[in-house]
Amino acid sequence: MSSKLFSFSRPLPEPFDKVKRKVKVSSKYGDGTESTLCCTVAKAVLAYFKCKYGVEPGAVGLCGSKGVAEYKSDSGPDDYHLAVYEPASGSVLASLYNKDTEMIETYAIRNNGRDGAAVLMAMLPALMVDDEFKEHLMELEKQYQLGFPDINQSTNDLAILCDNAYRRVSDSSCGAHLPVNIDGSGNLMRVSTTHIDAGNFRPDSVLAGMFTILATSSAPVKLEIKEATPHSDFIGKYVLNPARILTPHEQALVPVLEPWYVLPEEVITICKHAKASTGRSLPMRNFLLRGPAGTGKTEGARAIAAGLNLPYMKYTCSAGTEIFDLVGQVFPDTDGPSTGDADLDQQREQLKEMGGITYENVKKLMGLPDLDDMDYDPAGTYQKLSGMEKPDATSQDCMSLVMEMVTNKLQQLCKVQPESSDGRQTFTYIETDFIRALKHGYLVELQEPTTIIQPGVLVGLNSLLEQKGSITLPTGEVIHRHPDAVVVVTTNVSYEGCRGVNQSVLDRMNLTQDIELPEPEIMAQRAMSITGCEDDVLVGRMVQVVCDMADYCRKNGISDGNCGMRSLIDWIMSTEITGDPYTSARYTIVSKATSDEEDRSALLTTVLEPIFAPKQKKAV
Repeated sequence: MSSKLFSFSRPLPEPFDKVKRKVKVSSKYGDGTESTLCCTVAKAVLAYFKCKYGVEPGAVGLCGSKGVAEYKSDSGPDDYHLAVYEPASGSVLASLYNKDTEMIETYAIRNNGRDGAAVLMAMLPALMVDDEFKEHLMELEKQYQLGFPDINQSTNDLAILCDNAYRRVSDSSCGAHLPVNIDGSGNLMRVSTTHIDAGNFRPDSVLAGMFTILATSSAPVKLEIKEATPHSDFIGKYVLNPARILTPHEQALVPVLEPWYVLPEEVITICKHAKASTGRSLPMRNFLLRGPAGTGKTEGARAIAAGLNLPYMKYTCSAGTEIFDLVGQVFPDTDGPSTGDADLDQQREQLKEMGGITYENVKKLMGLPDLDDMDYDPAGTYQKLSGMEKPDATSQDCMSLVMEMVTNKLQQLCKVQPESSDGRQTFTYIETDFIRALKHGYLVELQEPTTIIQPGVLVGLNSLLEQKGSITLPTGEVIHRHPDAVVVVTTNVSYEGCRGVNQSVLDRMNLTQDIELPEPEIMAQRAMSITGCEDDVLVGRMVQVVCDMADYCRKNGISDGNCGMRSLIDWIMSTEITGDPYTSARYTIVSKATSDEEDRSALLTTVLEPIFAPKQKKAV
């Protein structure tokens, strides 16, 4: 998509705004007949002249082999375009930077975005390696100094510059080809504040103007480790019921936080809300942690349990999770004695052929409605199930009836004749950790409920998510939710296999916290504590790459992998073995970020190489 860089439809800058776009001259790389004036090249060249002669702030220079540029933007008095171009790989980085607020915005080349002039400015050093381009640039510069007295000559020079640049960039067979990697979206990887603070693109030679942003620092960045909440001020400080004494077995289930773990603010916030709302009619006990993989959601759930001094349990959902996988499974002896009821014995045989006694199979056997019916006509479905009218019936009311009917049928199917087996039930009920936690007042983490395919499963759990909810187990026992029971739902949104959180479940979450990658300082602190690496400068640069890579994947829709804390830790440990951050990155953070070969190549050239160049290239 290198041709995306050139805009031929936008208005040309003065004094070329009144000349014809088609000019009867051609560069040596053109067709020998005519050239088309390009807004992108014209603006870049004129901005280069203005920087060089102090008319406007900005600069063009070289950082090693990279072309770097600062270009004053028209969008605001303190707005600048920053651009970096690596001619060997075609890697391009650019940002809109506010010099006053130091805020960074994405630079996008498209019809409703930027015109690419800043990128062309960064490419000028590479373009000027060509004699033709350099010669006509110098001729146009003379005309600029005199105020463009010969507009025809100036137009011819500009036309050759436009044709020269366009042909060399767009034609990969050209002997003077300059690769430019711009994806279909037009979004460019950012020149980040970390790049600026670290002096990653500090110019070592200046062709025009004076750098005031990219030259702000040359010292390697050191991440300042922020003071975190000590574990001693958190663990067990938010007990919900001070009078409650845990048994030795329960106390052993309370998580112990690792020394390296830095407490996120989201975890402390949840503990404060759970504690402060205790004693009210509806205390806050349901919480959602939502975010990409590797951002510490499970560690956060464990930390919440430590702060509340509650035993921690978890249940991991999958596509095939059914309601009885959560509330407990029954394992009936379908080959055992007769129930004494011919119809029930026949149904047992039918279920055996259907694959066993499961919630869905029993529901199907009984011809009970599914969730679509409940959502479409809850009042009608409720009347059909119960024989009673209830105009305000909800799908939850219908689901509760269906669960009760399935449970009753299960109990009938699992009973045998008293005279044949002393009246005992021939089934075993296995209680899940999810039910155990709600029953005894523990914290349970419900992992990835958005992967569940059966839509009715989560709706069936709604009664247990209510503060005073209850449910009938397959054994017939009715359990009520313990007032101390805490549910923490953790889910990866926007990842393959994950759907949106069911609205009725989301409505029952007291707090929803979106968990992103930790602050760079916290990432560095955690990674150094876990790996034992003491090189804070190296780790700081690695954290920068991981953050930029996660940002790039998010902006470009790369969602078949992940890039987070786990990848960072693996990268650090691998680098200690190989001694080469670039090589180790290829097999840790880059390979985990995506399986697509083109996307991996883009991550290497756009994100990794500006910070950690391969050994055969000059490092930044």
